[in-house]
Amino acid sequence: MTPSEKAVKVKLRHCPSDVEPAFPVPPVLPSSRVLSFDQFAPAAYAVTAVFLWGSSDFAGGYGSRRANAFVLTAFSHVCAFALMLAIALSQHGAFPSRASVLWALGAGAVGGFSLAIFYRALASGQMGLTAPIAALMGAAIPALADIAMEGAPRRWTIAGFALAIVAIWLITRPEKLGENDASGHPKGVAMAALAGVGFAAFYLCIHQAHGSATWLAVVSRVGSFTSTAVAVAVTRAPLVMDRPRALLGMLAGFLDISASALFIFASQHGRFDEAVVITSLYPAVTVLLARLVLKEHFSRWKFVGLLAALAAVPLIAAG
Repeated sequence: MTPSEKAVKVKLRHCPSDVEPAFPVPPVLPSSRVLSFDQFAPAAYAVTAVFLWGSSDFAGGYGSRRANAFVLTAFSHVCAFALMLAIALSQHGAFPSRASVLWALGAGAVGGFSLAIFYRALASGQMGLTAPIAALMGAAIPALADIAMEGAPRRWTIAGFALAIVAIWLITRPEKLGENDASGHPKGVAMAALAGVGFAAFYLCIHQAHGSATWLAVVSRVGSFTSTAVAVAVTRAPLVMDRPRALLGMLAGFLDISASALFIFASQHGRFDEAVVITSLYPAVTVLLARLVLKEHFSRWKFVGLLAALAAVPLIAAG
């Protein structure tokens, strides 16, 4: 130990507990040079959002097979709002500024409408095909925009981006036994791509909002319910759902709002493009659930894509 290091050590030892040192102390664990959990918290929350969003999309898509997608989505937004409002009130966090509220409302409006379209796409075609297409569109646009504004990420992150794109493409590959529409394309592909553009708009808008992640999630659900309620009124959809579909809608809303709050936190405390690309791997969960529950055809290429998606997560986080 050098004399200067000894001096610093003695100074810290005699420093009162209520006085912070004059220089920043890196967040390392005692007796090691391992970084603390705070360094990996954004990636950890983004990975958790992957499982929540993937499960939410499966529940919403499955429920929309025997219910109107806009009615089910509007109901899920009401359930999500109630849950996150209770959490936000219990945390006593500061309410966002007016500008952040407007950004959150806009994000929720476009995101909520896009979610209804996405549920309809999942219900009309194979979930294993439509889910990754929406994810690819939703991840590519904001990730490229953030890289253009903040500069290129590190090599490991770039490798993770490339592997994630390959993974989504492998999962997206059409199957010979897949259902096609009148034009010969797999069912739900066009709606899934449109929903993906809406998801990208949600990512970009919510990134402009600052403040408590829970309050931003609450405000965004107000916009989501408004847009879907307007769609229900315009299409004159019957406000009818049986109990199983209502339970699926409630479950989808709870999981979706929780994933949204985790994504907001991850994008606020880490790189925005990393949060977007990590969370865009949620189709791996949706495809797996579709295989286990609905017995959808599951080729070896989709299995390879799932493995590539899982491998991409730590690469992106390592950057």
